[in-house]
Amino acid sequence: MSAITGICNINKEPINIDHISLMMNNLKRFPADDTKIWNKANNVLGCHAQWITPESIGEPLPYYDTESKLAITADAIIDNREELFEKLQVPKEKQKTIPDSQLILLAYQKWGEDCPKYLVGDFSFFICDEKEQKLFGARDYSGARTLYYFNNIEHFVFCTLIKPILLLPYVEKKLNEQWVGDFLAIPDMFDSIDPSSTVYESIKQVPPSHTITVKEGNVKLARYCNLAEIEELILKSDDEYVEAFKDVFGKTINNYVRTDFKVGSRLSGGLDSGSVVSFAARTLEEQNKELNTYSYVPLDGFEDWTHKSKIADETPYIQSTIDYVGNIKPNLLSFPERSPFSVIDEWLEVLEMPYKFFENSHWISGIYQEASQQGIKVMLNGARGNYTISWGNALDYYTRLLKSFQWFYLYKEINKFIHVKGTGRKRVIQVLMKKAIPQLTQTNSDYLMPIIINPDFAMKVNAYERIQKFDIHANGSDIPDTFTARRNQFEKLFYRSNGAIDTKFSLRDNIWNRDPTNDIRVAQFCLSVPNSQYIHNGWDRALIRRATKNILPDKVRLNHLYKGIQGADGIQRMLPNWGEFIKQLQNMIDSPVMGEYLNLEVIKQAFIKVKDNPQPELILDLDFKILMRSLILYRFLKKEFKEVI
Repeated sequence: MSAITGICNINKEPINIDHISLMMNNLKRFPADDTKIWNKANNVLGCHAQWITPESIGEPLPYYDTESKLAITADAIIDNREELFEKLQVPKEKQKTIPDSQLILLAYQKWGEDCPKYLVGDFSFFICDEKEQKLFGARDYSGARTLYYFNNIEHFVFCTLIKPILLLPYVEKKLNEQWVGDFLAIPDMFDSIDPSSTVYESIKQVPPSHTITVKEGNVKLARYCNLAEIEELILKSDDEYVEAFKDVFGKTINNYVRTDFKVGSRLSGGLDSGSVVSFAARTLEEQNKELNTYSYVPLDGFEDWTHKSKIADETPYIQSTIDYVGNIKPNLLSFPERSPFSVIDEWLEVLEMPYKFFENSHWISGIYQEASQQGIKVMLNGARGNYTISWGNALDYYTRLLKSFQWFYLYKEINKFIHVKGTGRKRVIQVLMKKAIPQLTQTNSDYLMPIIINPDFAMKVNAYERIQKFDIHANGSDIPDTFTARRNQFEKLFYRSNGAIDTKFSLRDNIWNRDPTNDIRVAQFCLSVPNSQYIHNGWDRALIRRATKNILPDKVRLNHLYKGIQGADGIQRMLPNWGEFIKQLQNMIDSPVMGEYLNLEVIKQAFIKVKDNPQPELILDLDFKILMRSLILYRFLKKEFKEVI
């Protein structure tokens, strides 16, 4: 795990060593096992390395191969090492020690710019090819590791982070209003429909699943991976699908715990994190190691106000997994001193940009810090599981059966579904008809996101037309079914925005955050499995339920009545600072600059509603949501653009 950086002087002038020093010195705020630069002619590469895997200890980065005249700097963990050993004909005596960066270099020598297609893992890297007089880089398929760049007619600069690039004298620090327009207009959790843009106009990012080539002053981006179309996997029996899944997922987990240091995992009361933990705990037991788990629990004295179908305190389900799985050292953490409001500055400093996911921010960063203090170097999670291992919404699937006239099969499934769910056939059919014919359902305005972007600003940056091209509406009125939502996750790159959190908090806390439910092999397998394996005999999420039989407790494995909801105590956490929260909102409303960006009439109405009403259910209220998003943007602009706000 590394922060990487580099400069290429397109004008062929020698590198000003002070410039790379500025960037490398900025990275000193993070812990490092080694720091080095490689400098030759008009190119310089740098690496601020944190050693995680056995092969990375002592790894020379940047690395220069004198024979091929290739230099590489890399932020990478490669997981398909054995496969690459065979394809690249790596001698057996070198296989245990060859670092991942040198495997990437060998892959580049064999496959050229197609090499990322053969790499499995979390990675970003740049290669300086002296013979071809070019720079070549890539970012992994899901964007788990960040990679930013700046270019003009004289310079090309790249870095894992944004701030080091902004330190250079020829890089202008200017707000990207197009990005801000997207941020405000999009009701969903992602920031922009342009996966190459950032909040700074002069700085771009390599999108997930992309390579970048810099030659003779030209910058070319190319997509190398698209999982939108996967051929369906046909096996002979239901049991074969379960065994095939367990094989793929088990091998992935084995790869992900490849470290000589401690391994941790986030653990909620649900199927996704529970599945990750159960497989990882068994693998580590074979290595005589223990799995450390980290779970968020509400504040002491919290009274659950949520609907009976929700669980704000998942402790009973978490404990059930811990007891059943074994080989787990649990940490149940409430972080009483933290709240979504108190951590805003911390998140802005780490992320280098505004963000939307404030509801769980306090415990996510809290877990990173706690695990770091305990010496954890790999932290697992199951964040993408809803779209891979535990995908499968029964009612959406039944709606498709209804619309495709597969009524006999639908009839059989409904009979089993009503038995599993304990509901009536009439109720199920009513829901299916509404889903099949949306015109029968009147949209409830309570579920529409208030539009917070200033209409004039929206017109200036063409915000509405931009997002509507991707079937996104500013009020959230066009919510796709789960089939469309799943396809979007793997087809539309702007949905993959978690890389900034994973990369930047990992650098701060010296922990590599890894999601085996997002592994490309797991994703490809899950996308190839027929829908009938996910909705099966009346059960939703059926594949993972069957695959974890005798691995997870039935309390968790077969739970279909209750859904965990983290962060339900957010307002309670904010109460000691409620006055300051309201004061900052008032300052935001009074700011002339924010008035140019925000729809102040909508903001003021939300402010009046929230000001004297800090009820616990506000944490899920759309008016509170828009106030927090607006405040986070305001705080970012005050922090980074003091001169204009």
